[in-house]
Amino acid sequence: MKKHSFCVFLVLAGCFFAFNAHGQKVLTMKEAIQTALDNYGTIKAKASQLNASKAYLKETKSEYLPDLNISAQQDYGTINGQNGPLYGYRGLNSAASGPALNNQNWNSAFGALYLGNINWDFFTFGRAKEKIKVQQSVVNLNETDLVQEQFQHEVRVAGAYLNLLAAQRLTKSQENNLARAQELTRVVVARVKNGLNAGVDSSLANAEVSNAKIALTRAQDVEQEQANILAQYLGIPAQPFALDSIFVSSAPKSVNQAAALAVQNHPLLKFYENRIGVSDEQAKYYKTFSYPTFSLFGVMQGRGSGFKYDYGTNTSDYTHSYGAGVDPTRYNYLFGVGMIWNLTNPLRVKYQVQSQKYTSLQYKDEYDVVSQRLIAQQSLAESRISNAMKNYREAPVQVKAAGDAYLQKNTLYKNGLSNIVDVTTALFTLNRAETDRDIAYNNVWQAMLYKAAATGDFGIFINNF
Repeated sequence: MKKHSFCVFLVLAGCFFAFNAHGQKVLTMKEAIQTALDNYGTIKAKASQLNASKAYLKETKSEYLPDLNISAQQDYGTINGQNGPLYGYRGLNSAASGPALNNQNWNSAFGALYLGNINWDFFTFGRAKEKIKVQQSVVNLNETDLVQEQFQHEVRVAGAYLNLLAAQRLTKSQENNLARAQELTRVVVARVKNGLNAGVDSSLANAEVSNAKIALTRAQDVEQEQANILAQYLGIPAQPFALDSIFVSSAPKSVNQAAALAVQNHPLLKFYENRIGVSDEQAKYYKTFSYPTFSLFGVMQGRGSGFKYDYGTNTSDYTHSYGAGVDPTRYNYLFGVGMIWNLTNPLRVKYQVQSQKYTSLQYKDEYDVVSQRLIAQQSLAESRISNAMKNYREAPVQVKAAGDAYLQKNTLYKNGLSNIVDVTTALFTLNRAETDRDIAYNNVWQAMLYKAAATGDFGIFINNF
């Protein structure tokens, strides 16, 4: 039963700061959630992921701009030319624009090349625009990923907060149970010493005290575990928490509050929807690789050389002067339009697009599964709230009856009109009633949290107290 009480709803969890009677600052639910959103590492990571995708979107938009390059080089060397074919295999070649002379010479001078180049793929059948759309859909995906992670973490923190509060209440109930068992033992021992009851009564009373101590230790262990879980979700060191008692002293203001979101606007479904959107845009982007690329290009260059124009006929007409060699004296320009088309690309792209469409279908199927699950959970949430409210109203009746029964049996025992078994049975019944009360109060809020998680509207829970 104790295990059951802390798993009432989900594998969720969550809390941080009004002062309690012992001076410890009370951590309210809203403060706990805000602390968790500010500190939790996974949320920070997804925020960074979103910022990275936004930055890459800006870079993608700039890719449509033309390539504009400038370069300059200044060299020193010989210009012996040679007639014959040559291929610059892996770039291992040098360019010498001198004449092919009848013999080798080692005349050398300075030379220079200054160049400006522009190249622009001005028409690619929408490839640049589709790439931007793909990256924009990635940004949308990361935005919804961050939102759904924040939403799920709000639910986790709230669940952990309620679980810890329930654990603290159960610990308090076990402390009260131990105090009653110890008081009963004092009464029993006194009556046994006076010969009013058999010695076995004191043994039974001592056994009841030991049982109460064990139950208290177990409750404290669960409380420490829940406090540790809450601290993890808050992103702070493990520590004891003083929590807001409103969740054990009152019910939600409106248990029938309707969700403000349609099911398709659930943060989790929006994330799954955008996964489909990214895949669909990628398929469109791949299609554009089936078509050719049209480019505009242009070059403007200037050259300088220490070798004079008539060096081919007068091999002594050159200078070693650096200034004369690197000063540009000849200029050329070139402008044109080009087209390149890999004719085998359509064969490859066909299967890329086909693969991406199947990926979209996969994401659509996963979307449908999550949607169906959320719709089923919304229906279940209403019945959970209804049942939790029934138990909430019935729990005080049980505690009152069990308390009266224990008081009567204890009074009868003190006057010799009852036996120890009747008293311990009444004690057990009272302890169980108090435990049921603590669980019943907590379960109302757990049910509201379950509805908030299923509908995607966290306001159903957080604005209801």
